[in-house]
Amino acid sequence: MSISIIIPTLNESAGIAEAVQRALALGGREVIVVDGGSTDGTVDLARDATRVLSTAPGRARQQNAGAAVATGDILLFLHADCWLEPGSLSEIAAALADPARVGGCFGQQIEATGRKYRWLEWGNALRVRWWTLAYGDQAIFVRKSVFEELGGFPDLKLMEDLFFMRTLRKRGRFALLPPLLHVSARRWQKHGVIRQTVRNWLLTLAAHWGVSPNTLARFYPPAR
Repeated sequence: MSISIIIPTLNESAGIAEAVQRALALGGREVIVVDGGSTDGTVDLARDATRVLSTAPGRARQQNAGAAVATGDILLFLHADCWLEPGSLSEIAAALADPARVGGCFGQQIEATGRKYRWLEWGNALRVRWWTLAYGDQAIFVRKSVFEELGGFPDLKLMEDLFFMRTLRKRGRFALLPPLLHVSARRWQKHGVIRQTVRNWLLTLAAHWGVSPNTLARFYPPAR
């Protein structure tokens, strides 16, 4: 099985060059960067990627555009502020050797010290184990054939990962792999761990009650 790595970006000049190099070092078939209109030189700094695309802003649109041109059997969606350790793609291939599995994600290692971050890691892993709801910062991977059958990520301004997972989990088993994914703590450090976590819970609850994620996006500040 071959793996295509898709990285959506928007004003990620501070780290995109390193993110691309780390993704290339994993040894997948290709690394596709899909930019949503950066104004800080992100596109130029991502030039070592296999392909660099530009689309209208919106992580769902960007990831769908990358998936549309990907040639791998498996799609791995990797945020620009996350990176995977060597051997991660082998773990993905091993997990999807089981034909009953349609996809999976990784446990997180948040790049910050402190007990509150360890609790976040534990809670996010628990969410996947109990409800099969992975978020985008957990490096979701999925068989391309299944992704296409489901129509990709819904075209939403927020929570495209949550709504995609609600559909994906009905199609087969989902794997939670060991914490080989390193995640930037920038959002929690900027907005506060408790404030950011409570905001996430409230937004998720509002979406469950039927409030449009496009409306809720106004209450989700950017990390940059």
